[in-house]
Amino acid sequence: MEGVVFKRLNAPYRPGARAWLKYKVRETAEAIVGGLTGHRSVPRTLLLGRYDEQERPQDIGRTTTLPRAAGALVGELLTTVRDGHPWTEWSFSAGWGRRETLVEPDLVVEVAVDVARDTSGRWHHPARWHRPRTDLRPADIPHSGTPRD
Repeated sequence: MEGVVFKRLNAPYRPGARAWLKYKVRETAEAIVGGLTGHRSVPRTLLLGRYDEQERPQDIGRTTTLPRAAGALVGELLTTVRDGHPWTEWSFSAGWGRRETLVEPDLVVEVAVDVARDTSGRWHHPARWHRPRTDLRPADIPHSGTPRD
């Protein structure tokens, strides 16, 4: 279930009107930062992934635009790409008209996500920034497609 819609009993559906309220089910989840949009020192959005059971990288989504303070915090924690970045062949969904920059996939972040997924397992909507998880390593993150991810 993605959420619940509330409306008054006597409120008919009106195309384009916003008279009904929707409450989306959200949970937090951890993901690995594999790339970003914006400048590395103050990212605009984070491109997120997880590894599958065969340790192959999987694109699971991106964040909404980060608050500037959060971007600055994350920028201090990101590592510039070294040779042999494991996600070089990965095609990100960075957002319309945005260029992505790969970073070393060694930072784990916690994000708030909708429970809705698309057919490939990606989060249906952009994730909302919650916090860095410097206490976790990428190997600690559940594989893509496992429960509670």
